[in-house]
Amino acid sequence: MNVEQYMQTLGQQARAASRAMARADSNAKNAALLAIAADLEARASEIIAENARDLAVGKANGLDDALLDRLMLNEARIAGMAEGLRQIAALADPVGEISGMNFRPSGIQVGKMRVPLGVIGIIYESRPNVTADAAALCLKSGNATILRGGSEAAHSNQAIATSIRRGLEQAGLPATAVQVIETTDRAAVGKLITMTDYVDVIVPRGGKNLIERISAEARVPVIKHLHGVCHVYIDDEADLEKAIAIAFNAKTHRYGVCNAMETLLVAEGIAEQVLPELGRMYQEKGVEIRGCATTCRVLPGSIAATDEDWDSEYLAPILSVRIVKDLDEAIEHITRHSSGHTEAIVSENISHARRFLAEVDSSSVMVNASTRFADGFEYGLGAEIGISTDKIHARGPVGLEGLTSQKYIVIGDGHIRQ
Repeated sequence: MNVEQYMQTLGQQARAASRAMARADSNAKNAALLAIAADLEARASEIIAENARDLAVGKANGLDDALLDRLMLNEARIAGMAEGLRQIAALADPVGEISGMNFRPSGIQVGKMRVPLGVIGIIYESRPNVTADAAALCLKSGNATILRGGSEAAHSNQAIATSIRRGLEQAGLPATAVQVIETTDRAAVGKLITMTDYVDVIVPRGGKNLIERISAEARVPVIKHLHGVCHVYIDDEADLEKAIAIAFNAKTHRYGVCNAMETLLVAEGIAEQVLPELGRMYQEKGVEIRGCATTCRVLPGSIAATDEDWDSEYLAPILSVRIVKDLDEAIEHITRHSSGHTEAIVSENISHARRFLAEVDSSSVMVNASTRFADGFEYGLGAEIGISTDKIHARGPVGLEGLTSQKYIVIGDGHIRQ
């Protein structure tokens, strides 16, 4: 069977399974999640052995230490996967939720019911734990899914897929509700993202190059974000203690994540008070400052920022800093350079905060809080499939509700339109 035939078969099986998943009740879905978790823990040594095969190939192919660490599974990480499944099982099931029921003058009732999207294709890199996370979110939200992990984790992903199949079967749900693509042929991705008859949405999780490719070539709708150029603006009416804590945390809590601050904007009226202390703290953490001309004067030792810096997602201990005249100039800068992920203002001025919330057009906008909070767990959504910077359907952290849609329902009692 060639790749096209193989993918066609997966698509047909997923579409059939999606109908069964749409009518599955919460008890069955939760039972599957708990059974998968138990099977992962019971087969930990087997999964670790398969993971060791991937690690050996990765080392031979020259993967760096950071990538090897992302790829590696041990008992603690498998236990973490199992716990994640149990947490998703404990979340409220969004499917079937009815909202906004109203009587119309005609006598009919009109409202909306939350329903699964159908079949979700997920394409991701390196981290094999995504296999369990993604499967669990799709399963709980009543969807079927086709998963394509990176070739560097092929053995690990198939070992995890065995537990997923067993759990689904144990709960009386179709094993084909979650299918992990077995071939490492890149043509499989090209086929998956164009199978409009069988796949309802694609979710790419990985680097910018992967997401750009998927976005450019897909014929199926895509939920995505390309990169996270996140900003913190310290207003001239900010509390200094809050400003320093937030700007420091937003950059240094973790560097290689999409919700880390990449550009700090500071109102000129407060720059001389806040930047020297922040500069000292960043220096202690080894953060390189790339600043505008005024920043370089206030913080000697800073590197002059280029035009490219304002649009850069560093994912590293590097920070762009610009001193702006006021809130208007800060919003103008964000509008021009933001990737639409997350922005924050630090201010005690309620009017300034409300303007920032209203005028900054990103998927998460914050007042007096670190951008690092832009996360599904922190928002109370449970696990997330990713962050969406799109404006249609899902926006921000995409959890269970983001993997569903709504349809109108009408209830009558023999009503006819006059």
